Amino acid sequence: MSVPGAGTARAIDAWLVHLEVERGLSRHTLAAYHRDLRRYADFLAARGIDDLTRVDEAMITDFLAALRQGDAEHRALAATSAGRTLVAVRTFHRFLALDGVLPSDPARPVSPPQTAARLPKALPLDQVEAILDAAGVGDTTAALRDRALLEVLYGLGARVSEATGLDVDDIVPGAGIVRLRGKGGKERLVPLGSYAGAALDAYLIRARPTLAVGGRSASPALFLNHRGGRLTRQGAWGILKAAADRAGVRAAVTPHTLRHSFATHLLQGGADVRIVQELLGHASVTTTQIYTKVTIDQLRETYAAAHPRAR
Repeated sequence: MSVPGAGTARAIDAWLVHLEVERGLSRHTLAAYHRDLRRYADFLAARGIDDLTRVDEAMITDFLAALRQGDAEHRALAATSAGRTLVAVRTFHRFLALDGVLPSDPARPVSPPQTAARLPKALPLDQVEAILDAAGVGDTTAALRDRALLEVLYGLGARVSEATGLDVDDIVPGAGIVRLRGKGGKERLVPLGSYAGAALDAYLIRARPTLAVGGRSASPALFLNHRGGRLTRQGAWGILKAAADRAGVRAAVTPHTLRHSFATHLLQGGADVRIVQELLGHASVTTTQIYTKVTIDQLRETYAAAHPRAR
């Protein structure tokens, strides 16, 4: 599509038409792009620029800095929001360069701001134990199953899909080992701790046979729902949420929270990061190393609070 000249407003309009007609983007997406480019156009206009051939890399870098700093009319944007706006600007300039309106793409060398890595949120051990205890209140079939499920999620660091995907045969008899199937069907063997082992034994002997009676056909699933079928991930989430509520834990708790807590508590106890990597089933140790940041931060806080010459 030909762009009539290099004026900012005309170029933006032509690009939006291209996105709508040739790429079929939704109105919502087009409106977001228009807002982003309108702010970019205002930035250029404030500097007396309406000829996009005058825009260079330094100017786009200044625009990114302005997004992060904000001004009298615009609030400062977080790295993710500023990055999204910059992506719109980069795509816009690439379109103009490919269409021959600009001799080159000045936005190409400008990278979006790096966002801070989101640290996994782990629970203190006492809160984990409170949740596990709350799940096993009473001696009912459901209580025995719920306690066993949550002990597996925390004791093995299992993903919720791995826990609900377990079959009875995945518990290796007499070996204290569980076979988990991770992403891509990759299998790993994880030691079964004494607490999780005891909870599973109680469930298998005193609860699962009762749940299995309600099923139309024998299910190989380890964790069963009240109809005798395999417990779903949504069902597991509900079990955990109910236990956290009963335990009085106010933090947002998900099955992944127990997995994060498993990894964090292991590292706090001195486990090697590569061992934790194997237990979690991470393909790369880089993924696991985010947990080391958590423990280092906690060490730093403890040091700052306790050492007489820390500050």
